[in-house]
Amino acid sequence: MLCAVAAAAAVAVASGCSSGPAPRLTGPRLTTPRLAAPRLRRLSNGGISGYWTRSRLLDASPLRGLGYRRVPSPGQSAKAHPSTLALRVGALFVQGTSGNHFCTASVVASPGKDLLITAAHCISGGKGGGYRTGIVFIPDYRDGQAPYAIWTPARLLVAPQWISSSDPSLDVGFVVLKPHDGQNIEDILGANQLGTDSGYQYLVRVTGYPASADAPITCMNWTTRQSAAQLRFQCGGFAGGTSGSPWVTHFDPRTRTGTIVGVIGGYQEGGDTAAVSYSSYLGSAVQHLYQEAEAASAS
Repeated sequence: MLCAVAAAAAVAVASGCSSGPAPRLTGPRLTTPRLAAPRLRRLSNGGISGYWTRSRLLDASPLRGLGYRRVPSPGQSAKAHPSTLALRVGALFVQGTSGNHFCTASVVASPGKDLLITAAHCISGGKGGGYRTGIVFIPDYRDGQAPYAIWTPARLLVAPQWISSSDPSLDVGFVVLKPHDGQNIEDILGANQLGTDSGYQYLVRVTGYPASADAPITCMNWTTRQSAAQLRFQCGGFAGGTSGSPWVTHFDPRTRTGTIVGVIGGYQEGGDTAAVSYSSYLGSAVQHLYQEAEAASAS
C-alpha cells in the first residue's frame, strides 16, 4: 500500500515511504539499441529574443492537447501550490501563426551543459506539423519577468516516430541552447539528472507553468502505470502550459536537484484535465535520443 503524500521528500523517507528504486542515469557512456536517426533542426541566429516583449509573454496561451479542459476531475485531493524552488525550470515560449504559446522546460545534465528537456509537442507539431519557430527559454520566469535572461536554442531534437506519426510514447524532446554572455545554462542554474528504464512508481515533484502571467506551481505525489508506454500523475492545477514539466524523483532539498523520470506529455499530449497528467515512459528510445542531443550539442 502506498504511503500518504508527504510535504517533502525528507518527510516521506522519515515516515517509511520509498520514492522508488534509483533510476538508471543516462550518460554518454551508456549504450542503447541503434534507432532511426532523430530529426534534428539547426536554428539560425535572429532577433528572436527581441520579439518577446513583456506584453507578448503575458499574452501567450498554453500549448497542450486540443481536447484539454480546465475543469478538474472530482475527488482529487492533491493540489499544486506556488513554487519557490524553480531555478532549473522555466517557461518555453513559441511563436505561432495562430498566436503565441508557452510550455515548460527544464535543464537536464549534459557534458555540454546546454541541454533542456520538454515535451516533443512543445517544439514540434508532429505528423504534418514540422518544428515550431521563435522559441525562447526563460528560466524561473514570473509574471513577464526574465530574472536569468532570455535564452535561444541552437538545435531542436525529437524522435523520428514523433515526426512521422505523433507517437505519444515518444512525446519527449530536447533543446540545445546557445550560450548567453559566454556561459551555458547549466553553469548558471545547475541541472537535474535524467533517469531511464526506471519503472512506473515514484514519489515525484512536478513543477510547471499553468499560465503566462503566473509563477510556477509544484506538487508532490506518486506516479502510477497508465500503460506500458505511459506514466500517470494526479494533482489538481496542472493546466495547459505545464506541458513539458519535469517529474523529479529523489529530490535533494539541499542541492535542489534530483532525477527526471518523466515530463508532462504523451497520452492526450499530457492530459485533458488539470487534475490528471501523463508522461511518456522514458525507456531506451528516449535514452538514445538524449545521447543524440548530447552529440548535437558538441557539434
